Amino acid sequence: MRRILLALVLLAAACGPPPATRPPAAPPPATAGPAKPPVADVQESWRITRHGAEHEIEGYADRVSVLPGERFRLHVSTTAPRFTALAFRMGANPAKVWESARTPGTRQAPARVVNGTVTAAHWSPSLTVDTAGWPEGAYLIRLDASTGGQRYVPVTVRSASTAGRVVIVNAVTTWQAYNLWGGRSLYTGPGGFGHRSRAVTFDRPYDGTGARLFLDFEKDALAVAEESGVPLAYLTDLDLVPGALDGARALFSLGHDEYWSPGMRATVTRARDHGTNLAFLGANAVYWRIALRGRQVVCDKERVCDLWRETAPESALVGQMYDCFPAEGVYRVSRPGHWIFAGTKGRRFPGLVGVETDRVSRGSPAGVQVLAESPFSCGGRASVSHSTYYTAPSGAGVFASGTMRWVCALRGRRCGHGVTDAAAAFTRRATLNLLTRFAEGPAGNPPPAPSASSAPSARPAGARSGDAGS
Repeated sequence: MRRILLALVLLAAACGPPPATRPPAAPPPATAGPAKPPVADVQESWRITRHGAEHEIEGYADRVSVLPGERFRLHVSTTAPRFTALAFRMGANPAKVWESARTPGTRQAPARVVNGTVTAAHWSPSLTVDTAGWPEGAYLIRLDASTGGQRYVPVTVRSASTAGRVVIVNAVTTWQAYNLWGGRSLYTGPGGFGHRSRAVTFDRPYDGTGARLFLDFEKDALAVAEESGVPLAYLTDLDLVPGALDGARALFSLGHDEYWSPGMRATVTRARDHGTNLAFLGANAVYWRIALRGRQVVCDKERVCDLWRETAPESALVGQMYDCFPAEGVYRVSRPGHWIFAGTKGRRFPGLVGVETDRVSRGSPAGVQVLAESPFSCGGRASVSHSTYYTAPSGAGVFASGTMRWVCALRGRRCGHGVTDAAAAFTRRATLNLLTRFAEGPAGNPPPAPSASSAPSARPAGARSGDAGS
C-alpha cells in the first residue's frame, strides 16, 4: 500500500526498542536558571556532530510548547555518566540561548507498550528548564552525552498573541505520526502495518536525530520567514485552539502537515473567514482526521480516524487535495505574471515536483487559479501537480504549492532529486512575496496577469482526484 511505502521513505534512521535492563534509581531533577542573552551561532554549533550509539542519549520534553518564561521538564535516558542540555533558537540565525550544568546521567527503564502505544511516560524527569528570557520561536534542545553521543528534543516557545503577525506552525502531530521510536508509529510496528499503533504519544523521544521532520520540512522555511522581516508568531498545530489566530495576518503551514483534528481545522477555517491569509508550502495537508486525547494523537486509520475528504474535502480549505505518491517531475509555471512569482526567473524547475503532490479536485473553491501546472507519471498513471491561489469571501488569499518539495528546494542542490540552485532562488523569492504581501492583511484578488496568454484558466472545481493515500 502507498501509505506503507511512504512510511518506509520517511522513517529512515529509526530507533528500535530499548534493551530490557533495570535502570539505577534516578536522581531528583535539576532546575536550570534563566537564559543568558542569545549568542550568535556563526559556526552552526547547533548541529549534531556525533550521533553516537543507539540509546546512548535520548529524551523528550513534558510539554510540546510553552509560553516565554514558563518551565518544562526534560526526561532523558543515557548510558553516559553525565550529560549537558543546550537550547538553540532556530531560524535565520540559529543561536544558543541556554546551557545546563553537567547533569548526572541515568539509563531509564525500557519503553513500554500500552494498548499498542509505545510510551516512556514512566521515565523520571532529569532536568527542569526555565525559559525566562527566551524569545518566542522554534527551539532544538541538544542533549550531549559525556561519552560523545547527541540527540535533539524539539520545543516551541509559542506566542501569547498572534494579532497583526504571520503565524509559523510546527506540524507536531505529523512528526509524531511518523515517529518510530520504540518500534511503532501510526504506519508500522514489529509485524508491519497490521501491528501499527492506533495512537501515539508525545511521552517518548523522536526517532533518528530527534528532529528529523523539523529539519527536513520546516527549518529552511522558518529561516526565510525570519529573513523577510515581517512580524512573526510561533505555534504548534496543538496550539490551534479557539482564539489562537484572532487578528493574525496569515498562517503558514510548512512542508508536511498531514494530520489535522476537527478543532485545528475549525480554528484555521474561522481565521480564513475573518481575513487571515493561508499558505500551504507542502502537499498532502489536512489529510487524516485525527482525535487528540491528552498527549496522544489517535488515528487507527479505520474507524476513529478517517480521511477528511470522506466528509469535508481538504480542498475546500487548501484549494486542492492530495493526489500522488511517489511523484517525480518538473515544476512548470503557467502564470508567470502572478504577484506571487514577481521577481522570479525561470519557468521550468527539475525535481521540484515530488515526492507527494496535490491537484485541483472536487471541493476546490470556485475561481481557484492554477499558477503552475506540472504533468508527470504517477506510477504509470498520468497526473499533474498544481500550485493554486484563491480568494475567500473574507478577502483572505490562500496559496498552496502542490508539492512536498517546496521547502526542500530552498536548499537548492543540497535538496537532491535533481533540484537546482535556480529552484532555490525561485522558491525563496516566491515565499518572500507571500510573506510580505500576506503580512499586510487580506491579500484579496491578485492584480491581473499582463496578458491572457500567461493566464490559463483554472481547472473546473469538479476535476477528479486520485484515491491514493499516505
